[in-house]
Amino acid sequence: MARAVTVLGIETSCDETAAAVVRLEGSGAAVLGDVILGQAERHAPYQGVVPEIAARAHVEGLDGAIAAALAQAGIGLEDLDAVAATAGPGLIGGVMVGHVTGKAIALARGIPLIAVNHLEGHALSPRLAGPLAFPYLLLLASGGHCQFVAVLGLGNYRRLGSTIDDALGEAFDKTAKLLGLGFPGGPAVERLAARGDARRFDLPRPLAGREGCDFSFAGLKTAVLRAAEGLGALGDQDRADLCASFQAAALEVVMDRTRNAMAMFAPYWGAQGRLVVAGGVAANQALRGALEGLAAEAGYAFHAPPLRWCTDNAAMVALAGAERFRSGFTDSPERMFGAPARARWPLDQEAAILRPTHMAGRKGVKA
Repeated sequence: MARAVTVLGIETSCDETAAAVVRLEGSGAAVLGDVILGQAERHAPYQGVVPEIAARAHVEGLDGAIAAALAQAGIGLEDLDAVAATAGPGLIGGVMVGHVTGKAIALARGIPLIAVNHLEGHALSPRLAGPLAFPYLLLLASGGHCQFVAVLGLGNYRRLGSTIDDALGEAFDKTAKLLGLGFPGGPAVERLAARGDARRFDLPRPLAGREGCDFSFAGLKTAVLRAAEGLGALGDQDRADLCASFQAAALEVVMDRTRNAMAMFAPYWGAQGRLVVAGGVAANQALRGALEGLAAEAGYAFHAPPLRWCTDNAAMVALAGAERFRSGFTDSPERMFGAPARARWPLDQEAAILRPTHMAGRKGVKA
């Protein structure tokens, strides 16, 4: 049996400053310390994340978050086997804060640094809750990403489909912004949708019924804007009905795309199919319920991380680092300066090159 591995994880890719300590042993992963510092109050006046504000907040809070996570775990830096830090993708200023801090700790202690892909952290996050065997079909849905991935093993990913414009979480947040619901927007839309009439507004279902499992949510978001403009002054019930109609349309698209993704994934899964949803939007209860029902209908087992580990967190980064460390994927102290921070870092590099979902424009490709 492989020896226990204790790893400090650091996450600063967007607007959560997070540190966690995870111990990986034969029985699975144990989260010993877990600290997440949110920044919602700082970004609320702008109704969205401001990269410079986020990076400064990471600088201010990260040392304290690391100290608190180690204190929760009851260990010191000398007890760590490795450090794992998100090296991308994300807001580059924030990514650099966490990545450089991880490098400094690893160099000071003479232990390996594992540069973790933030998307791989989400992909592995359900394994924090218990055993989950490879392969599985992953729907990764967050504010910046929306894609189907065949997770075949550690470091072995095949992208089956992605968004060609907005991510699902981005569409939720932008809908909240145009309806004046505040920040963070996704949870606000979900709350209002629960008391709205989803049949009141006839909104489009982009790409539903088409081949493949790519997404498009920009048109749906625009349709919400046009419906709101048509009403003039919005009342509370108008907002609730718009949220309900938007969420129903988005979920119908997701169900349609998931059915196609299951068909594409079938050659990989053998005797037992597994459907996993991860990322910030995986905290949406309507989405989880709909996907769980679809999985049961298709004969798939359904898995999702606990709500705390759906949004950005360092426990998933520490887990990804621990699994990579145990498998021999590390950056030695001598080579760690060659591990760059990256604003863009696809899980499936080959698919990103051969089947780009975003074509280059004046400012380059989006993802």
